Amino acid sequence: MESWPFKIIEGPGEKPTVVVKLKGEEKKYTPEELSAMVLKKMKECAEAFTGREVTDAVITVPAYFNNNQREATMGAATIAGLNVMRLIAAIAYGLDHMDDKRVIDVKAVGGDTHLGGEDFDTTLVNYCVKEFEKKHMEGEDIRRNPRAMGRLKAACEKAKRDLSCATFATIEIDCLYGGIDFSIKVSRAKFEELNSRPIHI
Repeated sequence: MESWPFKIIEGPGEKPTVVVKLKGEEKKYTPEELSAMVLKKMKECAEAFTGREVTDAVITVPAYFNNNQREATMGAATIAGLNVMRLIAAIAYGLDHMDDKRVIDVKAVGGDTHLGGEDFDTTLVNYCVKEFEKKHMEGEDIRRNPRAMGRLKAACEKAKRDLSCATFATIEIDCLYGGIDFSIKVSRAKFEELNSRPIHI
């Protein structure tokens, strides 16, 4: 959460609530309200594409979603003004390569939902924060600046993608923090080394 450019607080009923600054004003949103914004935008796109009003929807969710997450998705759809006809698990195991797309038999769905691209971004962000503070601002805490952390995260995510097909990637950010520019070159070997250890945030 420290790398996110927004805060999470405990809201009513112990529900996590996102706190953001919008047009100079502090706003608080529940996860359902944020999901509803996305669904509302998708509804508008569908209406623009079809040329007619969209009221009913079939919504896919990740197969690993639990009942609470499914109910929250249904709540978000209601807020967005959608009547959910059905909620189904999104499964796309190589459907684009199958000859017969009508039959699929999934035996199990598993995995660590907290280990993926976001975690690789986090290790790179942590590395860059340490390097920046070591070179420029010993004793300062760049993590207290959500804007700087958001920009750094975006740059690290791009570098991660670049390292999929390149041996090196450069992370460059003008005026990252305290008016200081940040630039670092990361090798694929270094990136793999960083991600071979447990993640500490």
